[in-house]
Amino acid sequence: MTSLFGQDLSLSRQLFDTYDTYREPGLTHRRFKQSDILPLIDQLKTDSRFEVTNVGESVEKRPIQLIKVGNGPRKVLLWSQMHGDEPSATMALFDIFNWLRREGPFDAFKKQLLAETTLYFVPMLNPDGAERYQRRNVLDIDLNRDALRLQSPESVILKGLQQSLKPLVGFNLHDQGTRYSVGHSRKQATISFLATAYDEARNINPVRERSMQLIVGMNRVLQQFIPGGVGRYSDEFEPRAFGDNIQKWGTTLILIESGGYPNDPEKQFIRKLNYIAILSGLQAIATDAYKTESRSEYNTIPENDRYLFDVLIRNAQIMRGGKPVTVDLGINRYEVNVGNAATFGYRSSIDDFGDLSPFFGIEEIDATGLTLAPGRIYPDTLRSMADLKKYKLDSLLQQGVTTFRLASPSRATTHLSPVHLLQPTTTAVRPVQTGRIPTFLLLRGKQLRYVFVNGFWLDVANQSNKLATGVVE
Repeated sequence: MTSLFGQDLSLSRQLFDTYDTYREPGLTHRRFKQSDILPLIDQLKTDSRFEVTNVGESVEKRPIQLIKVGNGPRKVLLWSQMHGDEPSATMALFDIFNWLRREGPFDAFKKQLLAETTLYFVPMLNPDGAERYQRRNVLDIDLNRDALRLQSPESVILKGLQQSLKPLVGFNLHDQGTRYSVGHSRKQATISFLATAYDEARNINPVRERSMQLIVGMNRVLQQFIPGGVGRYSDEFEPRAFGDNIQKWGTTLILIESGGYPNDPEKQFIRKLNYIAILSGLQAIATDAYKTESRSEYNTIPENDRYLFDVLIRNAQIMRGGKPVTVDLGINRYEVNVGNAATFGYRSSIDDFGDLSPFFGIEEIDATGLTLAPGRIYPDTLRSMADLKKYKLDSLLQQGVTTFRLASPSRATTHLSPVHLLQPTTTAVRPVQTGRIPTFLLLRGKQLRYVFVNGFWLDVANQSNKLATGVVE
């Protein structure tokens, strides 16, 4: 048992160290579309080991491809991006395709893998959602809640594959929010696993037990690279979900959720972790190594929880009724599509306010001795957002000017300059309270310390500028 674990960890370490050799260079950010991956799929058609089949179309008639490799008795079905804005594992699948195609130090393992398993990949189940970088498909249906009614063609395709292939194992590959914590801790749940329940009682049969055993091994692998950063998703039964139903239909289901990691907004390190976890899981399937794992260890993985804010400001003073009150502010940032969804901005919110001592921030500011004050409004009114180019915004922000007024209404909700714009109908700066956009100043006496615009900040004292996109209110 010990030697087997050592072998698993040795493989995963080698996968980690050599990753850049196999990383697909055509995918460098997470807002790619199907048009970006179709040429990569075409490259696979030139390799006789791969079989590429169109298994149907999306609502908008985009093709959905099944990629087959291997000829072993253990069938494994892997699908990604059934939610259009959850692309981390899709990138990892193309890294795995490169790994499978290229000769090198893993040849013996690859030979064994392809002799013992037949792998079926659906790298993008919801291409219409990916086109818009949105969770749901173009019918506004969540495919992962469509396993029973099968209202969407994409859902019909997935169930048809499971029913016809009858795979031993399925990998259901997702992204989750970056603010999930590992239990009650400040650790982001970078990767989370779930052995889905197949009934309300959450019973464990051999099909579900295999999920737990595989996850125990993959968790051990990932702890090398993100110690304390693996969570366990709630196994509450969801009768409409594909994961729960596929487990019920007899295929061992492993749900992988890609969360957040510090300074990895495009999830490129998380992509690497997916690559390592999936290949390590496939090794355990090909060799039956998972059978030595104890399912009881599955429950030692901490459950995901909600103890994180994107930004937590602690111990700020704010004037209320002429008296100072000490408060914490929990700020979260929400992505907003801009144009064709290839680019995005943020619209942030003060999601909690008061005593937030049990919580943590992915980024934190200790505001002890600092007082919250409204940002300053520039005296001139802008005819349009284009007028911002006339101003030296860096200099104005250093003076605490955070906000401009617009003369004409704008349909935008976010924009690329780090300032707060007020619509003509907005007559006054909003007070700092829950539900508001976090644009304000933090002062030490009369001295400016921090300038916040839309949940991002400029540290005036240390000249650290983390300002990002602006907002229109």
